[in-house]
Amino acid sequence: MLREIKTEFGFDFIELGHGIRLSLVPGIQKMFDAGEVRFSSLHNFCPLPVEVMVASPNCYQFSAPSTDECERAVKQTFQTIDFAARLNAPVVVLHLGEVNMRPITDRLIELAKTGRYFSRKYVKLKIGAVKKREELARVYLQRVKDCLFRIIDYAESKDVKIGLESRRGYEEIPSERELPSLLDELNLEQVGYWHDFGHSQIKENLGFIDHAEWLGAVGSRAFGCHVQDCVWPARDHEVPFTGGIDFDKLVPFLPTNCLFVWEMSPNKTADAIRQSAQTWNERFGE
Repeated sequence: MLREIKTEFGFDFIELGHGIRLSLVPGIQKMFDAGEVRFSSLHNFCPLPVEVMVASPNCYQFSAPSTDECERAVKQTFQTIDFAARLNAPVVVLHLGEVNMRPITDRLIELAKTGRYFSRKYVKLKIGAVKKREELARVYLQRVKDCLFRIIDYAESKDVKIGLESRRGYEEIPSERELPSLLDELNLEQVGYWHDFGHSQIKENLGFIDHAEWLGAVGSRAFGCHVQDCVWPARDHEVPFTGGIDFDKLVPFLPTNCLFVWEMSPNKTADAIRQSAQTWNERFGE
């Protein structure tokens, strides 16, 4: 898999995702030690916890009411950081958890798909969800902070940075309102933002944010991005330049040293991915 990404697709650096089983680690380490591959980032949890059978970045949550689950999430993140340090990967990307409320995002998507975008029902559901999240979020966000301070201290000792990923679901942490103040409170060079183009475009399509305005406000704090396109309203992980995302407008908001990681649906063809990477390089440079 790693050789194909490097030789067939032409990517110089690779992100290891949250589906890497422990049994794959020796082979990955061997290729790295031989100088055959380099890594841009690891996506927590990597390797996958042995008791989890499928790729699941949210199998343990820092926001969980259970102290045992929070502790497991932290310890597994330490393992990801250790692996990143061994592979000289500069960033570990985190999902932080969610607010325990009735999920709203997929319900709004279904209304949009069936022509009821911004209908009375749509607006009522959305406003109700915003009120509920604001009412409940504080305690969940505090649990996340308690875990993050430990994780960031550990990452600093290993010279690994932590990227907090923008989320698809309105129920998830952090919201766009929460993230800037969270970064301010952590106030460490070791932690920054990780932008997911698809997730933020879905938030725009559902009327929660303006994608360009959001990236203009926080883009300078980004360590990296997951690059994917999005077909309205919410089909993400599409090949860049085949959906509705205006990359020409958005990319200039990001730092020149920002990492750009292609995060594609597995049903995309090699030719389509290669073409998108070539177009990206022509427009924005490698």
